[in-house]
Amino acid sequence: MNKLDIINKLAADLGLNQKIAKIAVDTIVDTIKKAIIDGERVEIRGFGSFTLRSYKGYKGRNPKSGEVVEVSPKRLPYFKVGKELKDMIWKG
Repeated sequence: MNKLDIINKLAADLGLNQKIAKIAVDTIVDTIKKAIIDGERVEIRGFGSFTLRSYKGYKGRNPKSGEVVEVSPKRLPYFKVGKELKDMIWKG
């Protein structure tokens, strides 16, 4: 399922115009993105939470040449699945 599928499902389920559904989905996604970029934790109960994790720099190895390279520190988004969703998936 992709973003367009979500927009179509929202429009069909609520009887909304496609443009209105697109605005709603875009607003939610943009709000989550902005919060994560700003370092905030986003929690959607029953689904999961999004956070930003910081990783230290380290010495890595180029697998092709074997050369040692310095990997700089970075911040990456992280998603942790909520207990309710995890239980639904686990029990199938």
